[in-house]
Amino acid sequence: MSEHLPLDGKRLVVTGGARGIGAGIVRLALRQGAEVVFSYHRSADRARELCAELRATYPKQQCTALPAQVADTDSAARFAQAALEALGSVDALVNNAGVTRDGVFARMRREDWDEAVETNLGSMFTVTRPLVMALVRRRAGAIVNVTSSVGIHGAPGQANYAASKAGIIGFSKALAKELAELGVRVNAVAPGLIATDMTAGIPPERLEEIKKRIPGRRLGGVEDVAHLVCFLASDRARYITGQVIEVSGGLVH
Repeated sequence: MSEHLPLDGKRLVVTGGARGIGAGIVRLALRQGAEVVFSYHRSADRARELCAELRATYPKQQCTALPAQVADTDSAARFAQAALEALGSVDALVNNAGVTRDGVFARMRREDWDEAVETNLGSMFTVTRPLVMALVRRRAGAIVNVTSSVGIHGAPGQANYAASKAGIIGFSKALAKELAELGVRVNAVAPGLIATDMTAGIPPERLEEIKKRIPGRRLGGVEDVAHLVCFLASDRARYITGQVIEVSGGLVH
């Protein structure tokens, strides 16, 4: 591990890497020396553009984008197998893919509940299960699951999202205990309000109210999350497992 390239030679698999926090993780991982395969679902153009940009910037490193619907068991399994074939092995898995389907619970449609839970929480099973043995066989590596501060504190209008993200925390803590003696670390990162496409749709007046609850009076950036994810994926975090770390600027809920 180079002092300046903490992910030098590491092979990372990232879900939902074409945009937002996921794209930030992919960019930083390449910058820190990693080989990366990431999934995308509805953002094929962005995925192609990101790969083209990063291959030009880091011509000696792999950056590959593969389509996957992570809520679907078969699609996720095909992605996992293709990622392993492309990389040869895997040193870290970053489960980042997620959606919001907000709405007042009394009027929430079952399909909105199911999509949030199946994508956000279901993908923890569909993507991690086919890749976990590749980590166990090496008796090394890391799994980093992106949850949310909403999964810790809750938020009105996000019962489905909060339930799915809280589930990720329980999953991460249980899997950390299961895999620790096999040399694999599992941690969760819980972003607060981060400036992405997902937060761009918040009405300005609502956004100002939220900022008042953040001591720094601003939203976080994708790199604020990416730096923590890449740290946890690196050997620098070799004695950290079973943790849930918020990246929220001290947001008061």
